[in-house]
Amino acid sequence: MSSCSSRALTILSTVFGACGLLLVGVAVSTDYWLIMVEGIILQQNQSMEVKMALHSGLWRVCFVAGSENGRCVASEYFTEPEIEITTENTANILKMVRTATPFPMVSLLFVFTAFVISNIGHIRPQRTILAFVSGIFFILSGLSLVVGLVLYISSINDEVMNRPREPEQFFNYHYGWSFAFAASSFLLKEGAGVLSVYLFMKRYAEEEMYRPHPALYRPRLSESSDYSGQFLHPESTWPPPKRGRSTSEASSDISIQLNQAPPAPPKIHLKISQCTTVLAEWC
Repeated sequence: MSSCSSRALTILSTVFGACGLLLVGVAVSTDYWLIMVEGIILQQNQSMEVKMALHSGLWRVCFVAGSENGRCVASEYFTEPEIEITTENTANILKMVRTATPFPMVSLLFVFTAFVISNIGHIRPQRTILAFVSGIFFILSGLSLVVGLVLYISSINDEVMNRPREPEQFFNYHYGWSFAFAASSFLLKEGAGVLSVYLFMKRYAEEEMYRPHPALYRPRLSESSDYSGQFLHPESTWPPPKRGRSTSEASSDISIQLNQAPPAPPKIHLKISQCTTVLAEWC
């Protein structure tokens, strides 16, 4: 059961990481993050005339209506592109969204690193630390991407809120499928990170379960205890053999005997009558 669970975690983390890498790569390289339409309202028949329509990404802006129809211009981060924008607020939106560009790029770098480390860890599962490292990179990649998305949305909302309200003009905007891919990539990368960390914990627990305890290899501390190793060495005989007397113990016994006083001779108690009889016979 544990092997099946580890295999399932390995497959899920790989699929989530690959999908997250693919989606964020497509999102960064395409130009459908934001779609804007701007025009005027004709008072005669209350119809709308589109003056400008565009879709933009992190690297370029493409016009689909207006005087710049069919033209795609690279987003210049150091010099202003030579394009005709209807209103100043629309131009400010295109400028402000550039502040969020570094975060998706960092996220793409992190998720690529995490995907490589994760696959190396799957090929060599004995190196359990690689699963933990890849999980951390997946989580950092998701956090970097969500910071970029928040900056992207907040910069657009600030310019839209500051836009003057005029009854004869209309402005509409919405986020495109590139932005949706980036948001979906955030969820997949966070899921891959959590699965990789959980896989590391499971592999580490399995290693600790099958690893022998260090106390089993601990030698005897002294020879004075005959029973210290009976459980560490089950092949030894029981009961343990008796130890012979050491030279120091024998010499200490001899010295004790020499220092003792000689035993007193036994006292002979004779009766007085017996002594008298013996003296009479002698005389």
